[in-house]
Amino acid sequence: MKYSIFIIICSFSTSLSAQKNNPAPSKPSTDDYFGTKIVDAYRNLENLEDPQTLNWMKTQTAYTNAALDLIPKRNYFSAKMLEFDQRQGYSISNLEITDNGKYFYLKKNSNEKVAKLYYRKGISGKEELLYDPSQYKKSEKNHEFVINYLNPSWDGSKVAISLAEKGQELAEAIIMDVDKKYIHPEIITQIEPVSAGGIKWLDDNSGFIYLHYPTTDSKSLDFYKNTRTVLYKIGTDPKNITDLFSAKNNPDLNITEDIFPMILDFDKDDRYYIGMLVDYNTYRKTYIISKKDLLSGKKNWKPFSDPGDKTKSLEESNSDVFFLSSYNSSLNSLCKTSISDPRFKNPEVLIPEKKDEIIKSYRITKDGIYYTTTKNGVEAKLHLLKNGKDTEIQLPYSSGSVVLQSKGKGFSDIWVICSGWANDNQRFKYDLKTNIFKPEDLTPVTEYPEFKDIIVKEITVKSRDGEEIPVSLIYNKNIKKDGKNLTMIDSYGSYGYSINPFFAKKYLLWISQGGMVAVAHVRGGSEKGEKWRLAGYKETKPNTWRDLIDCTEFLINEKYTSKDKVALWGASAGGITVGRAMTERPDLFKVVVAEVGVMNPLRDETTPNAQPKEFGTVKDPKEFKALLEMDSYHHVEKGVKYPATFITGGINDQRVTVWEPVKFAAALTAASTSGLPVMLKIDYEGGHAGNVPAAHRYANIGDMFAFALWQLGHPDYQPKQNTKK
Repeated sequence: MKYSIFIIICSFSTSLSAQKNNPAPSKPSTDDYFGTKIVDAYRNLENLEDPQTLNWMKTQTAYTNAALDLIPKRNYFSAKMLEFDQRQGYSISNLEITDNGKYFYLKKNSNEKVAKLYYRKGISGKEELLYDPSQYKKSEKNHEFVINYLNPSWDGSKVAISLAEKGQELAEAIIMDVDKKYIHPEIITQIEPVSAGGIKWLDDNSGFIYLHYPTTDSKSLDFYKNTRTVLYKIGTDPKNITDLFSAKNNPDLNITEDIFPMILDFDKDDRYYIGMLVDYNTYRKTYIISKKDLLSGKKNWKPFSDPGDKTKSLEESNSDVFFLSSYNSSLNSLCKTSISDPRFKNPEVLIPEKKDEIIKSYRITKDGIYYTTTKNGVEAKLHLLKNGKDTEIQLPYSSGSVVLQSKGKGFSDIWVICSGWANDNQRFKYDLKTNIFKPEDLTPVTEYPEFKDIIVKEITVKSRDGEEIPVSLIYNKNIKKDGKNLTMIDSYGSYGYSINPFFAKKYLLWISQGGMVAVAHVRGGSEKGEKWRLAGYKETKPNTWRDLIDCTEFLINEKYTSKDKVALWGASAGGITVGRAMTERPDLFKVVVAEVGVMNPLRDETTPNAQPKEFGTVKDPKEFKALLEMDSYHHVEKGVKYPATFITGGINDQRVTVWEPVKFAAALTAASTSGLPVMLKIDYEGGHAGNVPAAHRYANIGDMFAFALWQLGHPDYQPKQNTKK
């Protein structure tokens, strides 16, 4: 092995042959899907307890780190991100404001690894440290927890704190009495509040509702199954589960094992709980029950809305329910109907569908309904509906994304958070009477003079079938359209998720190194509504990567860049997008970065986080063909000249099991004849890119970008030749 590494670091031109001297172990397996035989050459790599598999993963990671160590500016991106943190002084996130004006938030000073929990009474109140996550399980060794979620009770007397470690999403929650800073001894386990509905306090602050996971074994096929919404009363044993909403508790509702039965957010003066059967579809079935009935042990949930009603974002207010509707609408409208006699298909339309704009979010306040719209997912506006009059409110500055925050329906308080590709987030409190936005940033507004010449251009690119694909171009105003710009193209295209503009320092740093960034808003997201999502879904999934191919060709034809200067970057389900783009058009790209990517969806259903409702199931002949078509691993062909590829996986990844990127790397290493490196890096301290200290995340990003700049030919990133053993 030492000799192999010596060859690698002496001459990167022989890196591929060096890797092939240490090929992945292969034990092929053949599956028959409706008469189609599929050979899986690296099925054995799915066994993460096999010493051969583990050894190959570690060997490849060591190879990758050895190669990256020779790049002179390997640490440039991580060092600059840490420098920006230092310049800012501190950062604040997860802000929660109670009805009585108490502010709870996470704050990370620039010299700290992780954020701590603070609070203050009012925006001008004295800041107090509430909890340092380093104190959690302090007596035990080898723990490094981060606070990944917090939620104060209605009166702010208590706060629930969720802690996770090593990239894992499943967490442990503790409860603190704020005034005395007393931590209750009970620990709530088997909880994942960030993406599973959160913690919802009872009206009297005596306990809360949360989604409970039956097993903590993230490798078990039962990990995401048979979840249930349960009640926890402070001071009781968390193991004594009080089931509120689940397949077991409510057999008459026919809740399947793969559904997440959650209770939607509510205000303490609401009379009902709305339960939703959550999956990865946009529109879901809901039920309703009075708070009094549910908390007294009754199970009389009543049907409320069906997926066919095409409703989302339901919110109760007095005797009505407000919602966004796409029924008989190509985009959506803001509507309301009676809770006691709901007519979701024939509601009162408050804001009709807007041309080329999607109603993104809304907040009901004492003064009316504030709502935001977006065009192509990148141009945001703010409106107020008051006394039947719809008024656009001019934002403090042109924004790509707007987030609203309010105290609740009985208050006038409304906050607006504006951001863009080249504008840092700024938070304002809006005064309706004076029509003034007052800055209310808890984090210092920091100047970045090195980014002063960066501009943003929003364009559309016509795809091969005539659709207009939104593309965000971010670059230095002085660039020349000479085909020489080192271009990073970011893309996703799944789950109806839109890449909305945000202040991405990593993008801006790439540009500061002489490159440009393009964000391709391909089909499969929701930039143009539900039709846009369904146009890159299951059988229509090829539109997703072909949109990316078409956008790349446009940038090349317009002389923004050239084939030898293009790098693709896709994370998670974005792995499908970039993986299939490179396997369909390997000639079009120089570099591909697949971060914790879905690379083998044909085997997705064998993993704990299977997504048959998003990608398809092999149990259906039509959907099997769609899965095979979107499977990058099975589209790797021997003898093809593939781009330089950087593939990452997280050993604790609970969303994309680590063997998916591992199998893809094994196949690509054995097949490619381009002479360009195929590098695999496994993060042994992380998971699906989150719940790790900031420096760890920065280092991972830095490695991906350093690899891309090296392979694109940036002179400052060319490895030093090392002739020592």
